[in-house]
Amino acid sequence: MKLSNILTIIFLSAAFFSCGSSSNDKKSDFSLQTNAPGNGISLHKDLNLSIKNPKNLQIDSVAYFINNHKISASTNLSEQKLGKQNIKAIIYTNGDLQTITSPLLILNDKHPTVYTFELLNTYPHDITSYTQGLEFYKDTMYESTGQYKESKLRRVDYKTGAVLKNVKLADEYFGEGLTVLNTKLYQLTWQKGTGFVYDVNTLEKKSSFKYNNSKEGWGLCNDGKVLYKSDGTEKIWILDPETLEEKSFIQVYTNKGKIGRVNELEWIDGKIYANIYQKDGVAIINPKNGAVEGVIDFTPLKKKVTQHPGLDVLNGMAFNPTTKTLFVTGKRWDKLFEVTVKPKA
Repeated sequence: MKLSNILTIIFLSAAFFSCGSSSNDKKSDFSLQTNAPGNGISLHKDLNLSIKNPKNLQIDSVAYFINNHKISASTNLSEQKLGKQNIKAIIYTNGDLQTITSPLLILNDKHPTVYTFELLNTYPHDITSYTQGLEFYKDTMYESTGQYKESKLRRVDYKTGAVLKNVKLADEYFGEGLTVLNTKLYQLTWQKGTGFVYDVNTLEKKSSFKYNNSKEGWGLCNDGKVLYKSDGTEKIWILDPETLEEKSFIQVYTNKGKIGRVNELEWIDGKIYANIYQKDGVAIINPKNGAVEGVIDFTPLKKKVTQHPGLDVLNGMAFNPTTKTLFVTGKRWDKLFEVTVKPKA
């Protein structure tokens, strides 16, 4: 099977993007020219910029920027983030200045590597749990579940499926992803713009926080320093763990286009593993630029669980640092799978 077909089956529904012609300020005497066809270009390519000056006006100097970071007229894009970016040129002419802008789409320059898995163990899982997030802390599993009037935060014995401690959310909240950093457990809710902070040892709620620019809460993970938050789009936000302020974001892109509906997140060996909502795959994402470097095909797992009317999609993964293995389940699945990931033959 062709790589493009495999990726589509796993999860890709890439939105191809063309900016069309350069979008410049209408009142400007100048226009911005690039070497990017349709204003789209690949990572690691050289971006060449110039100013079209049809009136032959005197130009004293030009300053170029990508997202307000100054660049030269010829810039290699190796260090840039992927996705929709904004180019700006400030032109100094006859003691005056004019500003022109143009969109730019930066795509990854490589196909994602396709991975599959080896099933190591199968454990029981609460069939009523609408799983939104999983996380290991000191070899113990924590789970966040969703649905209004059903949402919970749980400490679970993953080997038996026994619930060791259960915290019910207020009926108005729809639970989403969670992560543990130091001794704090962070949990998102869906559309209320609110997250919660707990003591991981007692599961006592300590505080709450509001989202900033993102509209919804989906998935959450951390790299030991900052939090990464998905909001159901192609964006993953980087949060300060103390203030919970959204400082910046990356956009999840392949060499073809964006990957939307990014959901549950897990940090594994320097990469973000992201479940894609309603798909049977997980994207492996470079946290620096948003590039999808790999995808894992988990298609066979859903067939291994009890089939019932309430059965829903693959969702929920947690890396256990003790066993160095990945645990995967889904919404209202009665099984939790322990796997290792390997390249697809």
